[in-house]
Amino acid sequence: MHKHSLCLALLGFSALATAQDVEQRATQIEPKVIEWRRHFHQHPELSNREFETAKYIEKYLRGLGLEVQTGVAKTGVVAILDSGKPGPVVALRADMDGLPVLEQNDLPFRSKVTGEHNGNKVPVMHACGHDTHMAMLMGAAKILTDMKSELKGKVKFIFQPAEEGAPRGEVGGAEIMVKEGVLKKPDVDVVFGLHISADTDVGTVEYRHGGIMAAVDPFRIVIKGKQAHGAYPWLSVDPVTTAAQVIMGLQTIVSRELALTEDAAVITIGSIHGGNRSNIIPSEVELVGTIRTLNDPMRKHIYEALPRKAKAIAESMRAEVEIDLPLDYSYPVTFNDPALMDKMLPTLQRTAGPDKAKEVKAVTGAEDFSFFQKEVPGLYLFVGGKPLDLPKEQAPAHHTPEFKIDESGMKLGVKLLTNLTLDYMASSAK
Repeated sequence: MHKHSLCLALLGFSALATAQDVEQRATQIEPKVIEWRRHFHQHPELSNREFETAKYIEKYLRGLGLEVQTGVAKTGVVAILDSGKPGPVVALRADMDGLPVLEQNDLPFRSKVTGEHNGNKVPVMHACGHDTHMAMLMGAAKILTDMKSELKGKVKFIFQPAEEGAPRGEVGGAEIMVKEGVLKKPDVDVVFGLHISADTDVGTVEYRHGGIMAAVDPFRIVIKGKQAHGAYPWLSVDPVTTAAQVIMGLQTIVSRELALTEDAAVITIGSIHGGNRSNIIPSEVELVGTIRTLNDPMRKHIYEALPRKAKAIAESMRAEVEIDLPLDYSYPVTFNDPALMDKMLPTLQRTAGPDKAKEVKAVTGAEDFSFFQKEVPGLYLFVGGKPLDLPKEQAPAHHTPEFKIDESGMKLGVKLLTNLTLDYMASSAK
């Protein structure tokens, strides 16, 4: 056999042996992953309040012998696995927070927890699958620690708080982690993240080159007019009818100014407040909404067009507007680096199976994982959590009281996080 062919054959044999090793280890640890997930599910905590969750994760990571840092972005936990050999730094991320949702399903380990959200007592539930994300990353941390001798470089395990958004008057999440230097010391080369999907078949991983989740930009428009008796509207400068025209006018930005054959975009008004009686035209009306875009040119266009439309319509009605854009937070596009996606696609196909790794269209939901991707190349993937015998249209939606997933889907997530790390290190070690 030619020397070069022999080397390739040996590499192929080594990769196969490693894949079989990961498969076996993932099978062995699966019961613990399920146990961890159920613990988190029964004890959810809201954004920036993940105190007990952080303690649980910290204790586990220290038990693996890892270097652990706590209190990152308030309640985040970061651990480093150092192979002792030169190579890249791979970051793996899971989010930690639950939602103010009252769980209504038949799970024996459903949440009965309450918490405080913006001054109100609320039920708390892991209604988006962050409990599974933490459990899968803990599983991968165990396997990678046990396979330390096969690593080349370092692994940084990032358990992030407040993905769902910090409470009113606070900051949090990935953006703050980045500002605090989570991608430094050691400097991260690449970051990988997963999200469980309740309407995707168990055993399937979904990916996309480029934008996979939208940028999100909340906004507020305050329309100021002149108050008058409802019986004499000609004495008013009516902010209510102006608001109606502004709402409809904003929709023409998407339908008439953006090339929707390239990417989707959304402008939604979710809140209208103004007036208190049927016979009084108020002096002002407040509109609050959200913008979702999948590429930067569209995002920039809407930033220019929204004030232009709102001000012109208001002026035509003799009213004035005040605009806050963005309102309180702003996430960039969750953007999968195309070159990295090409590089790691064989890992997805080998881990899930060629017919179980599927390229999908982008969604207009948002993820603050995008702040990590702004700094270093990264991939964000969806892992199936829907039972195979459940029709997709019957799958409970994320952020709802009925939300639940098939726990057998977590094994693939553990394997993906592990194999992405091993394969990236093997191909990128210096």
